[in-house]
Amino acid sequence: MGIISWIIVGGLAGWLSTKIINPKNNKGCFGNIILGIVGAFVGGFIVSKLGGTGVNELNIHGILVATLGAVIILWISKLISK
Repeated sequence: MGIISWIIVGGLAGWLSTKIINPKNNKGCFGNIILGIVGAFVGGFIVSKLGGTGVNELNIHGILVATLGAVIILWISKLISK
């Protein structure tokens, strides 16, 4: 996957995860991209441990895996901040 694909997947996954966890909290474009890219690594790690494949290309599966990872990151950060 190229850098442009990572940016697209990261932006979409970051945006979706913020809408799932807290719709009123906006991370901004750059924050969504970073959150989504880190979420792709976390989600890819979790899904690969369960026997699936991580984020390999720009498709629905990759966006869903990255969103899963980003939701987990936001959930953990929400727990820590309380």
